[in-house]
Amino acid sequence: MSTEPSAPGTSPRTPRPGAQKSSGAITKKGDRAAKEKPATALPPLGEEEPKNPEEYQCSGVLETDFAELCIRSGYTDFPKVVTRPRPNQNFVLSASMSEKPTQDDQRLSASCSQNSLESKYVFFRPTIQVEVEQEDSKAVKEIYIRGWKLEDRILGIFSKCLPSLSQLQAINLWKVGLTDKTLTTFIALLPLCSSTLRKVSLEGNPLPEQSYYKLMGLDSTISHLSLRNNSIDDHGAQLLGQALSTLNNSNRTLVSLNLGFNHIGDEGAGYIADGLRLNRSLLWLSLAHNRIQDKGALKLAEVLRPFELTHTEVVERRRLLLEKGTQERSSRSPSSSRHGDSKTEREKSQTAGISNVTLVDKPEKMQTLKAPKGLGKKKEKSGEVVKKEEKSGPGQSPTQGTPKKEDATKAGKGKVTIPEQKMSKGKGMKTGSKEKRSILLESELVVEATEMVNPLLEPVEHRDGKVFMPGNKVLLHLNLLRNRITEVGLEGFLTAVQYQVQVSKSRTSSSKGPLGLLWLSLAKNCFDPQCPTYTMIQELMMPRDPVKAKVREEEAAAT
Repeated sequence: MSTEPSAPGTSPRTPRPGAQKSSGAITKKGDRAAKEKPATALPPLGEEEPKNPEEYQCSGVLETDFAELCIRSGYTDFPKVVTRPRPNQNFVLSASMSEKPTQDDQRLSASCSQNSLESKYVFFRPTIQVEVEQEDSKAVKEIYIRGWKLEDRILGIFSKCLPSLSQLQAINLWKVGLTDKTLTTFIALLPLCSSTLRKVSLEGNPLPEQSYYKLMGLDSTISHLSLRNNSIDDHGAQLLGQALSTLNNSNRTLVSLNLGFNHIGDEGAGYIADGLRLNRSLLWLSLAHNRIQDKGALKLAEVLRPFELTHTEVVERRRLLLEKGTQERSSRSPSSSRHGDSKTEREKSQTAGISNVTLVDKPEKMQTLKAPKGLGKKKEKSGEVVKKEEKSGPGQSPTQGTPKKEDATKAGKGKVTIPEQKMSKGKGMKTGSKEKRSILLESELVVEATEMVNPLLEPVEHRDGKVFMPGNKVLLHLNLLRNRITEVGLEGFLTAVQYQVQVSKSRTSSSKGPLGLLWLSLAKNCFDPQCPTYTMIQELMMPRDPVKAKVREEEAAAT
């Protein structure tokens, strides 16, 4: 009896060998895990090298490069690169839909309904739309990203694949959830892109710090910038106005700026007007659909006609004139000291130059470069070639600075410095091939110099002890549609337009330079469209508008 209960009693203990089995199973699992560990560890070790995004060489095909870099960065679902649909295709489809459906169309309507539903969702799926060149379907010239958030990782991928696009011209980001941090990353990406990139559009991306002004830095190459619908207020307009120009710096690349559909008021319009005082590159400005009233409108109109320089601007102008005279004298000093003229003569010429620069505004170029009369004789006696232009300023008549033929031929053999090139322009010299090459180089230098000239060095007008500088005549297009301007603000624009029309009439046909406003939009504001002031502005602007002038010419030719 004792053995019978012992058998069942031992049965529960019999699983102990099972424990060994389980332990054996554990060891088997351990062996299996040990065998699986190198199997799972080896693929990452073998795949680390080809999956490193840094080591991928972009081919210049955005669709291939972006997909490969996303895969290497760990993305499983990423936007696809597609060609931007043309609006004409939609019109063709709508025309076909307007026709009566045939029996075949009715049979296919059930099967197509599901496809059309899917196509609607595909439309909202994140994509990167591109426009390509007609000659080369792989050459991307514009990029459109709409309605999905751009992260730092995606911008990092763009920083690798966009520089290989040699024909990229524009980047458009609409409602992509930019932040001040991602905007800084995007700005750092732009210098890496091709030199053909000139247009950037950031619309529907309001930023807390409103750091859009960073896109207009001194080293920026952007020519066209659109910042519509970004909730930019007066503070943001202040930062943008300072980016346009300050007393010491000015943006020289931006051609068009779109600030429509924002929250800019009178104070912000004043900051933009301050930026236009010394800016000579912006041609197109839109402030449509903002909150600008008469005070801001008068500040904008004031910049378009002669305005008074502030005390700080007058001091800076005098400093620039003095610095310019010093540079012109220093360019002559090595040649004069080489020929042994006395120190007293050099000191007299320098003091005379300084007095002329500080006292005269327009004729300062004629007076600062005059040298003593005995200087030319000493140089001629020594057998050196000296141009008479070095003794006369660029403002004098060509007959006073015309050199002899011997001097011209000898000067062509020697080295030509930049000051001599500027002196010799337009003097009518008969020279050889070397002289022609130097004159061609001079023309390029003169163009660059005229583009880089400081507006404070422009000719000014003195009235009642005040200094007035000509208004901004570089701005050609100003859009103030749908603001809050009344007839009071219209009076300021009427005065500015009348001044610009008068100046343009006094110009000769051969003269070159800025023309002033060619297009001014003031419609949909707080005044009667039939008021006399607005009617006069329209009558004055109509002949200046090139589009309307062309239409009138075509109508006249047709009649």
